[in-house]
Amino acid sequence: MKKVLYLLAGLLFASSGYSQTAQEYFNRAGAKYELKDYKGAIVDYTKAIEIDPTYAGAYNDRGLTKYCLRDYRGAVADYTKSIEFDPKDASAYLGRGYAKKELKDFSGAIADCTKAIEIDPRFAKAYFWRGIAKNELKDHQGAIDDYTTAIEIDPKEAKAYYYRGMLKIDLAQKESACPDFRKAGELGIADAYEKMKKYCQ
Repeated sequence: MKKVLYLLAGLLFASSGYSQTAQEYFNRAGAKYELKDYKGAIVDYTKAIEIDPTYAGAYNDRGLTKYCLRDYRGAVADYTKSIEFDPKDASAYLGRGYAKKELKDFSGAIADCTKAIEIDPRFAKAYFWRGIAKNELKDHQGAIDDYTTAIEIDPKEAKAYYYRGMLKIDLAQKESACPDFRKAGELGIADAYEKMKKYCQ
């Protein structure tokens, strides 16, 4: 299904003025990414960028691919270029926030997630990841507030329930943590049931 979406996206890029050849490299890179051929995907995203140096989508997706290869500094650089050419793309700010978190730049991650939220106030994942970064900086209530907002926007955001439950355990709020673990388990996080066995008996 995602490969079909890449082809449809290619048509949109063509109509937006991108060169057909750059589009073809972009589409092929997307297919390689789906097959987890990350190094091959980077080669094709790079070729698309060589043909069209302003191709924001190629920088964005190459950044994601580099993130998958744990090249977090490279991911930050690519997301920054993507933002330069498309400053209204909330996903690029979020992606850069992911990478900054891995580099232990938690304040930078919070800033990027906040920017993503400013662009798209209903971006549940941006709230969730901002919560993760806030927790790293010991802003526990801020983290809980962000996890809660993520859940309000997307009640199926399983990780938000799980991490909110874990944080509540750390804050000695076991009674309200257990429903979070139960919900996370129902949404597919198997480890949540282990946490219930440990903390909720």
